[in-house]
Amino acid sequence: MPSTIASSVATTADLTLHGLHLSGHCHKIELLLHLLGLPYRFVDAPAEVRASAGFRALNPLGQIPVLQDGDLVQSDSNAILVYLAGRYAPDGGWLGADPVEAAAIQRWLSISANEIKHGPAAARVICLWNGPGDLAQAQALAQRTLAFIEQHLAGRDFLAAARPTVADLACYSYLAHAPEGGVALAAYPAVRAWLRRVEALPGFVPMPRSALPAAA
Repeated sequence: MPSTIASSVATTADLTLHGLHLSGHCHKIELLLHLLGLPYRFVDAPAEVRASAGFRALNPLGQIPVLQDGDLVQSDSNAILVYLAGRYAPDGGWLGADPVEAAAIQRWLSISANEIKHGPAAARVICLWNGPGDLAQAQALAQRTLAFIEQHLAGRDFLAAARPTVADLACYSYLAHAPEGGVALAAYPAVRAWLRRVEALPGFVPMPRSALPAAA
């Protein structure tokens, strides 16, 4: 299992995370920062901030999260995970130990940016904030994705390796909060067991849950 003790490099870290606490894309970064014991500043970046010239200077696409590490600016949640793990925990096991593991991790990073983003994450945005999109379509994709992950986790503790990696962090937040998009997890015991394993990692911090009623 990856060490949850920060590298000695952490004492020189100057990290600022721009985002929203209710964003799963941002939570995955907060989660890794806490698991690594890295101190950081959190700067709220609601829509009006993301439209500003100052924020667009950090990320011209106007998207969160954005991580500042001293003079370095990194955007895209999965890219930030890879950066933080490689920079501050190169021996922590969060990245692939060989080409096979690295490829497996990359596959799950892609799933998080596609099936999970357009499935459970999109359904959550529609349900909680009346976001754009087809709710039924997003929920159907979420169910297909959960069924695939349920089968994949049969006999496995984690997604890409025998230990937790950035693949698990990339996928965790929106799957854990799928019920907020009207997607129940009751039919997926292996997924729920995996969620509990991630939540048992030392240093784990939850993403705030919506107060709105949702599927169990």
